[in-house]
Amino acid sequence: MGREIDRDTFSHEDEVQFCNKLDAQLGALKERLERPGFSSGPASLGAEVELYIIDKDGCPAALNTELLDAMQSPLLTEELNRFNLEINLSPVSASGTPFTTMQKELAAVLTRLKADAAAFDARIVSIGILPTLSRSDLSREYMTDLPRYRALTNSLTGDKTGAFSLDINAAESLKMQSDELTLEGANTSFQVHLKVPAGRFADYYNAAQLVTPLVMAVSGNSPTFLGKRLWQETRIALFKQCIDDRDTKNSSWRQPARVSFGHGWVHHSAWELFAQNVSLYPPLIPYVFPDSAAFAELCLHHGTVWSWNRAVFDASADGHLRIEFRALPSGPTLTDMMANAAFLTGLTVAYAEKIRGLLPAIPFRYAEYNFYRAAKDGLSANILWPRLKQHGVSESPVRKILPAQLSIAAEGLRQLGVDSAETDAMIRVIEQRLASGQTGAAWQLAQLARYEQKKAVGSPLKAMLQDYIEQSESGLPVGQWRLS
Repeated sequence: MGREIDRDTFSHEDEVQFCNKLDAQLGALKERLERPGFSSGPASLGAEVELYIIDKDGCPAALNTELLDAMQSPLLTEELNRFNLEINLSPVSASGTPFTTMQKELAAVLTRLKADAAAFDARIVSIGILPTLSRSDLSREYMTDLPRYRALTNSLTGDKTGAFSLDINAAESLKMQSDELTLEGANTSFQVHLKVPAGRFADYYNAAQLVTPLVMAVSGNSPTFLGKRLWQETRIALFKQCIDDRDTKNSSWRQPARVSFGHGWVHHSAWELFAQNVSLYPPLIPYVFPDSAAFAELCLHHGTVWSWNRAVFDASADGHLRIEFRALPSGPTLTDMMANAAFLTGLTVAYAEKIRGLLPAIPFRYAEYNFYRAAKDGLSANILWPRLKQHGVSESPVRKILPAQLSIAAEGLRQLGVDSAETDAMIRVIEQRLASGQTGAAWQLAQLARYEQKKAVGSPLKAMLQDYIEQSESGLPVGQWRLS
C-alpha cells in the first residue's frame, strides 16, 4: 500500500476530497502513460518475500516489532500480523544474473534476521501458510498496531452486516466465520516485479495472466490451514474470502470482489486497470497526504484492491510501470523461489510476443478458470490451454502442458538478457520438480500423512514443520527433498 498514514478514522469530507484527488490523478496518469517512450529502457526485476516468525515449538511468535528494532534494515518492514515480516529486495537489472543477485541479497538479510530471531528464542520460516496456526493465533491482539491496519479493519468490518464467511471446498473442507482481518495475514507470498514498457504493457500483462496458472500449478506451498487439508495453494481461496466485504443478501447482482484475478483482458494500456479500481471500488482508506506528492492517493487506493497480477506505477524520477506478480507463495527454499520467479517472468516475456494471436482462443473466463484450478489441484489440475490452430475447446492435464513451457520460458529469459548458465540452472529446478511431481505442497501433505500413520509423534503438523524447516535450510530444491 506504499506510504504510511497517521490516522485510522475518516469523515465524509475526507472521502469527498480523496475521490476528487483520485479523479484528478487518474487523468494525469493517462497523460503520463501516453508520453512517447514512457517506461522504456532496460527491463529490471525486484521482489518482496513475506516470512513467518515462530517459537521453538513451531507456533507463531509475535515479535515483528522487536526484530525490526534489532535489525534496523531499510529492506525489512512489518506485515499485518505481528508474527510476519517482509523483506523488500533491491531492484536489479534483468540482464546478466538477476536471480543469483537477488538470492544473495535475500540470503544475507535472512542470515542476520535469523541470528537476531535466535536472541528471542525464535526462528524464521518461509512457507505459504504456517501449518501450526490455530484459531487463537488469528485474534485481533496479533494484529500489528499501525494506523493503516486499523483503518483497513475499520473499513472492511465497520459497514459489514455479519462476519466474513470462509467456505473452502476440498478433501477436508473448511467452513467458518470470522470478523478479524488477521486471517489475511495467514498468507505469506513471494511477490515478483518486472518493469515493462508502457507501450507494450497490455501484451505483457495479458501474457502474465495467461501463464500464471502454469507456474501456480508447479509452485504450490500452502496445502493446510487450521489443521485442514485444503487447496494446493490455499492462500488463493483464503485471501479472497477472508476480506470479502460484499453484501450478497440484499442485491440481485454481484459486486466485484476486492481480491480477484481481474475483470478481463487489457485492451490498450495500464490506465484501464487503475481506472477500473477507481470506478468499481469505494475507498477503504480515504487519506489525503499533506505533502501533495504526485499520485499518492491513487497509489494508496490502488493498493487496497488486490489483483493477483497488479499494475504498479512508480512516480519517482522519470517514472515507470511494473507488473507485480502476487500469486506465488513464500518458500520452500531461496532457490525454489528464484526458479519460480524465473519461470514466470520468462514465460511472460515469451508469450508477450504472441499473446494477441492466442487471445481469441481463450476467453478471459477460461484464464480465470485455469487460475483457480491450478491453485486448488496443483499438478493434478486440468486446464484450458489455447492453441494457434484450434477448433474447439477442451481440457488438458497441466502436467502434459508444462514440459513444453520450459524451453519457452528459457527463450523469454534469453530475450531479457539473462545469462545462459543462470537460465539453465533456474529452468532445471522447475524441470526436476515437474519430473518428481513434488511441489512444496505435495511434500507437506506426503510427510504429514507419514507422521499421522506413525501415531507416535505428539503433533504431526509440528513434526512435519520441523522437517520442512530443516530441509529448507539445507538449500536443496523441494523437488529433491526426501520423505521420512
